Amino acid sequence: MGDKFGIIVFPGSNCDHDCYHVVKHVFGRRAGYVWHKETDLSGYDCIILPGGFSYGDYLRTGAIARFSPVMGEVMDFAERGGPVIGICNGFQILTESGLLPGVLMRNRGLKFVCRQVYTRVENNRTVFTANYMRGQLLKIPIAHADGNYFADDDTLKSLEDNGQIVLRYTDSEGNATEEANPNGSLHNIAAIINRGGNVLGTMPHPERGCESVIGSEDGRGIFESVLEAM
Repeated sequence: MGDKFGIIVFPGSNCDHDCYHVVKHVFGRRAGYVWHKETDLSGYDCIILPGGFSYGDYLRTGAIARFSPVMGEVMDFAERGGPVIGICNGFQILTESGLLPGVLMRNRGLKFVCRQVYTRVENNRTVFTANYMRGQLLKIPIAHADGNYFADDDTLKSLEDNGQIVLRYTDSEGNATEEANPNGSLHNIAAIINRGGNVLGTMPHPERGCESVIGSEDGRGIFESVLEAM
């Protein structure tokens, strides 16, 4: 496996440049933009679905982007075991496409939330979290209006039992309290993976937590873990 990242660009994406900057200029790896109408990902080794407002979040977040031509190839890429990272709106698109279970709904407070939050690493035995310690606290930004993770009881039990909950919202002491939950997500869920362990959905933005000059380097481990695996 190589080290080239493909960053999918939908109409309305606004974190694609953030992801490109981190991959290309922070980590010095190859990156390319992939317009949503393209259908060939053969030159890429990891796919990122960035944050933003694909198609203006009309209908509901990710609902239209799920039908973009590129998503057929993203789904094939994931089914072949390729690593896929969905950040914020990208997470929403992954749930809409069925690559991840559950759904992201409107925040409990019905307001857009943009701030640093604490999350706890629940599973460090994944391709995305191997460079962290289990239980490690990360301070990473969020910026969303629809980050309220919901799933039925059976799905939640399966996520818990299979170690698919990767990050959980906590307070600064690592306690997963209701007060520490910024959006109402069930079980304080901030990030999950699929059963195969190669598709990550995260509402916190790791690409905005890779440089101390902007407030945090705690998101670096996500990219470092994937790069080591690649």
